[in-house]
Amino acid sequence: MKLMMIIIDTECREELEVLFKHHDVTGYTEIPNTHGVGETGIRMGSGAYPKTSSIFFTVVEPDKVQPLKEGLCAYCDACKHDMKMILWGVEEVV
Repeated sequence: MKLMMIIIDTECREELEVLFKHHDVTGYTEIPNTHGVGETGIRMGSGAYPKTSSIFFTVVEPDKVQPLKEGLCAYCDACKHDMKMILWGVEEVV
């Protein structure tokens, strides 16, 4: 199993939910409207820095990782949106 953490522009969250549904991802957790600073700039949800990110966590079978990654990268490249994906190995889910 793999734990995927996806950090995406908040305005793209619905597209990610559609991608999850398309790839039979049945469970995830979202932390909406997160603030931070990184390679893509400052995201504080303020007047000066209005953008925010959303962070999604999901645990999936290893064979779902590549199709999800390809679908998400294709969407973000086409729409010029920023995204980061981090993967961890999962030994057990209780």
